[in-house]
Amino acid sequence: MTPWLFLALALAGGIGASVRYVADGIIRSKVPAGYPWPTTLINVSGSMVLGFLTGLAMDSLLPADLMIVLGTGFLGGYTTFSTASYETVQLVRDRRYAAALGNGLGLAVAAVAAALLGLWLGISL
Repeated sequence: MTPWLFLALALAGGIGASVRYVADGIIRSKVPAGYPWPTTLINVSGSMVLGFLTGLAMDSLLPADLMIVLGTGFLGGYTTFSTASYETVQLVRDRRYAAALGNGLGLAVAAVAAALLGLWLGISL
């Protein structure tokens, strides 16, 4: 990896984390509290975009270095599966088992489905 690619990757990760922070705040102001909707929506949307970028890369419409910067950097900073795991544990600790199952398993299913949809869109161009 070249030094420029490393710097672009680091910068994109920081930008992705910043976008996540802003998006989280916006979503929190629009949806009722009690379920971790911001994390869910951010992870599902990030999975869809990553699927789309992967589809573009598979068809050689996205250069490999740009895929690394956007996929690993920006979307790695934007999505937050560790937060989703923590929130699932918190729901279990609060004895909100249905919400914990929905958050843990539901998020995994939704994220994979979104990634598949994004992949299909990316290879359909």
